[in-house]
Amino acid sequence: MIQKILIIIVSVSIFGLLLFAYVRNQIKKRINFYLQEKTKKKR
Repeated sequence: MIQKILIIIVSVSIFGLLLFAYVRNQIKKRINFYLQEKTKKKR
């Protein structure tokens, strides 16, 4: 029983870390895009 619970906890935490990394990269890309657009408008 404990083994099943540990497997579930580990798999959920790995999935959470992968999702967090993906979302962080997407947000970083959006921020860089908007910053580039802003600097283009200033010129």
